[in-house]
Formats: sequence, structure tokens, C-alpha cells
Amino acid sequence: MAVRRIGQVLVDMGFITDEQLEHLLEEQQQRPGALLGKIAEEMTLISDEQLAQALAEQQSMQVVSLGELKLPPDVISKLTEAMAQMYRVVPVHFDGSTLTVATCDPQNLNIQDELRTFLGYDIRMVVATERDIQAAVDKYYSSELDTLERVVADLAGDLELEAAAKALATEGAFNLTDAEALADSVPVRKLLNMVLLLAIKDHASDIHFEPFEDEFRIRIKAEGVLYEMVPPPRHLAFAITTRIKVMANLDIAERRLPQDGRIELMVGGHPVDLRVSVLPTMFGESVVMRILDRSVVSLSLNNVGMNEETLTHFRKIIDRPNGIVLVTGPTGSGKTTTLYSALSELNDIEDKLVTTEDPVEYDIDGIVQIPIDHDIGVTFASCLRAILRQDPDTILVGEIRDLETAEIAIQASLTGHLVFSTLHTNDAPSTITRLKDMGIQAFLITACLEAILAQRLVRRICTKCREETEVARELIVDCGINPDDIKGKKFFRGRGCDNCNNTGYKGRVGLFELMVMNDDLRDCIMRNVTTDELRDKAASYGMTTLRAYGIKFIFEGITTIDEVLRETMQE
Repeated sequence: MAVRRIGQVLVDMGFITDEQLEHLLEEQQQRPGALLGKIAEEMTLISDEQLAQALAEQQSMQVVSLGELKLPPDVISKLTEAMAQMYRVVPVHFDGSTLTVATCDPQNLNIQDELRTFLGYDIRMVVATERDIQAAVDKYYSSELDTLERVVADLAGDLELEAAAKALATEGAFNLTDAEALADSVPVRKLLNMVLLLAIKDHASDIHFEPFEDEFRIRIKAEGVLYEMVPPPRHLAFAITTRIKVMANLDIAERRLPQDGRIELMVGGHPVDLRVSVLPTMFGESVVMRILDRSVVSLSLNNVGMNEETLTHFRKIIDRPNGIVLVTGPTGSGKTTTLYSALSELNDIEDKLVTTEDPVEYDIDGIVQIPIDHDIGVTFASCLRAILRQDPDTILVGEIRDLETAEIAIQASLTGHLVFSTLHTNDAPSTITRLKDMGIQAFLITACLEAILAQRLVRRICTKCREETEVARELIVDCGINPDDIKGKKFFRGRGCDNCNNTGYKGRVGLFELMVMNDDLRDCIMRNVTTDELRDKAASYGMTTLRAYGIKFIFEGITTIDEVLRETMQE
């Protein structure tokens, strides 16, 4: 049976008239994405209690008044504050197998499925007002840090769990059934769920689980820097890594070989992919999870962070009919985001765009995207050959890793295709040396290469606590700044505040080095000049180096001299 629209439910319940509904529908058309019930509440046509009643009626659910309930601590403890805040829910009853949860968004059917996946219980939903939900969260939950510390403290005091974990950690006593039971236990699930949710909420890029002889360390990387979380007991290292391997569909019995997997989650209604890498070490398995949160990235060249001059040149390059455009930099420097933004700009009904990636990170309508799978022989090289038979105009190769892939990419560019790809190099000029080291001949490089964009990400100074500061003369010299050139210039830093978690930094900004090929540069490549000579020649044609780009940001108060020194090399 079809679910009635909320507007019709409001009319049927006598909360609004047909004329008011027509007015609400007209208003909703002017505000894409806005919910009709919320619009009606904002226009004071209905109260929040009436909206909750209508939503409950629509979804055939019960309405609860959280203000009149006293929620037991053991029920509240079933859900962490991070989950309660993210999903805007509060647990109200637990009968041993089913957790009853109050929500202010019963139309979001993903919430029930996601909570079932995270918690391992059957989930029953009831409806409460948004105001009641927030009040209950504020009343029953302490800060996230305290919650995480409390979860870790509970784990440390669980003697039964400790005995089971220690028995399994010994090589001879390994039992597959017991290992799965331990990994599926509520305390282990709860800790891992909290770590994942806190990392996703903080827009972290990676989570590191590292076993050492006497401790088990958990660190998250946010804005390019690792931060340590409250470490769980050492004896739980095996249980936590096994839980991750179960979620990633990896072989939990294999503890001697590296393994790679993937976890797909829905968090707060949007998809989050976790790429999992498991590596055996002296003291257990080290796990790194790369977080790909598709909701965080805005795929537009205007949002990448290039200055006007660099952006103008880059747009001219990606509009060329053929050739190779390379984006270089270390892992996590934003290469993929830049290339996706370029593809989004080129995504036109008149052109065919095809990508081959390991893995496909962001789903873009109108672009044919092919995931790499080495297990069945689907490599960059084999994919690229097949793509050329698909009549593409623009091709993205996730990464040029070997000579075979490079040669096919060159063939594609020489036969009228525009090819984008990435490489791991220190800067734009050193990319030429890397291509030659791969075995590509100089005349092929000069024939097809159109431009190289090197990039780095540095942390922005927090705007809420930014203040002037003095910088040591040694640092100024190390950065390549002439001390005589800083007269009248100011240096800034972040003092540290609640807005930036007392780090002094909030967000990141890109440094870009765009080397556009011309006849002189091609002649230098053919003559096998050194990287330094090639850099000087490119700079004479207007290329701004990564270090120079960063120095501009230092004087503009966008970042600090420490950040630029950390991410760029001396020229």
C-alpha cells in the first residue's frame, strides 16, 4: 500500500486546509530539497508536536513524549553520543534483542538499517519531536571524549573478555568460531563503531590501528596530521582487527599475509566507503582504513583552491582535444579531487568520458567508471586497451604505475584522446625524470605531454583564533625567504580554540605548481637537462613553484611557515 504524502496527512488530520497545502507546495518548489513538514512548521501553520503526530501517522509508528520518560542508563548506553547526534535519535527501550529508538525523521528509512548494521540488534522506531530529541541528547549524554574513555575503561575492566581475547591471541589456541564470536561481541562492536563515527564526523581521511609490544594505538588522520585517540587495552588488538576483517570480508584465519578489502557503510543517509589495508607486523596485524566520504567533497574546479591565474591556465589545458595531463603529489594531496573536478567541468552530453580507477571513489552521473580488480586480471593496462574500443573523448587513468600503462596512455593521446592521470612525484619537473625512469622515450614525452600539475595540501590557520606572531630568522631562511624582503610583512598563527580543537588550524588549502609544456621545455627534455635546469626554465615562463605558492599564503595570513616547510622542498 502506497504511503500517503505528508501534506495530505496534515490535511486529513485537520492540521491544515487544502488552500494552505497548495501554498506550501508552491513554497516548496521555490526551495529545492526542503521538507514540506518543516516548511509548514517554519510558517507556524503547525506545531512540532503536530508534525511528529503526522509523521507517525504517515509511517504507522507510535509517538512518544521524551520529556515525560525517564530513560535508564543501561538503555542509553546502547547508543553512543556520536551516533545519537549523527542520526538524531535516542534509545528509549531495550528488551534483550530489540532496541526501540525515537527519531524525528521517520521518513529516512536508512536510519533503521544503519543502526541495525552498527549495533547488531533489531531496531524498532518511534517518533518524537526534534526539540525533544536534542533535549534528551543534551540531558543523557556527556561529552564524546568522556564517552570514548568510558567505553575503553569498561573494556579494560571486562575480565571475561580479557580472558577470551588472551586465549585467542596465542597461535596454538586459535579457533575460528571463538574468534568470530569475540569480534562480534557488543563491547568490541561498540568501540569500533564509536571510532568510525567520530572519525567520519571529524572528516578524517584515515584511521590507523597499530599493535605494539605493550600497547594498541588508534590514531586518526585529519587535515593531513595524525592525532592519537584513547588507546584500548592491548589484549583487544586481535579482537578489533578481526572485527574489521569480518566487516571487510577478509580471511580472519590468515594472519601472515597482507590483505586488502573494502567496507561500504551508510552514515547519516550518505554513503561512506572504507578501503581497508591489513599488514602483518611483529606484534599483530596493523590496519589502516582510508575513509572516502562522498558527501564531503565538492567536485568543482572553483572549489579546489587554485588562484585565478593558475585556474585560467588549467582550464585552457583541459579544453584541449588531445594530449596527456598529469596531476602529481603524495597520497592524500587531493589529486583525485582535482581530476574529478576537471572531469565534472568537461562532463557534457556531446562528449564521452571514461575512467578506470582503483577503486572508483566518487560516482558521477554521465561518466562511465570502471573499477580495477587485479584478482581477475582487470588492470589499468587491460582496461585502457578496452576503453579505446569504446569511442571515448576523454579518459581518466587512476594512476600510471608501469611502462605498459604509460605506453597505452601515450597511444591514446596520440590518436586524438585527452588523457588524465596521476603520478607520485615531488614536484612538476621531477615528473619528467620519473617517466624516463619508467622507460618512456623522451620524444614520446614531448609529443603527448601537455601539462603537469603538482599539488600539496597545507592546513589553514583557524580564523577564530588567528593572531600575529614572531618567526625565527632561521625558519625564514630555511623557507627561502630573503630576510630583507619581510619588512612591513606580518606572520600569523592560530592560538588554539574550541573551533579548531586547540590545534590552531581549521581546514586545508592547496598549493599548486603548474608546468605547461612549450617548445623550449620540450627542447630541454630532448637534451636531457637536469631537473633543476628544467625547473628554472619553467619558472622563466611563469611557473610558480610549490614553495613560492606557499610563501604567498604565509604573507596573506592563510597558513604558517611551519606548514609550508613541512609540505614543500627547498628549491
